[in-house]
Amino acid sequence: MRRSEPLYVISVAARLLELHPQTLRKYEREGFVAPSRTPGNLRLYSAEDLERLRQVKHLVEERGVNLAGVQLALGLTSRLRQLRERCLAISEQYDRIFDSVVAEIDTMLQEIGASVES
Repeated sequence: MRRSEPLYVISVAARLLELHPQTLRKYEREGFVAPSRTPGNLRLYSAEDLERLRQVKHLVEERGVNLAGVQLALGLTSRLRQLRERCLAISEQYDRIFDSVVAEIDTMLQEIGASVES
C-alpha cells in the first residue's frame, strides 16, 4: 500500500483524527490538504493526508498557531523534509567514499607488511 493511496472517506478520516468533518472541509478550503475525489465526488483521504492533518491539528490545538502560521509551518515542513533527504543522500555518498578510502589504506598497509590495527 502506498502512503499516497486514497483510502478513507471523510467520516472515517474525521473519526481517526478526532476532528469534525466540517473542520476537514475547512482545512481543505485553506489548502492544507487536497483529498482525492471519487466519480461521485466523495473525498478520499490518504495516509499522507492524515499525517498532514495530524500536524495541522497539533499546531492549532497544542501550539495555538493560527491558520496563516499553519500554512507557513507546512511549507517549512516540506522544505525541511527535502533538505533532510538531501543530507541523507550526501551522507551516504560520503560514507561510501570514506569506506573506499579506508579499504585502500588497509590494502596498502597490508602490502607493505604493516598491521591494519594501530
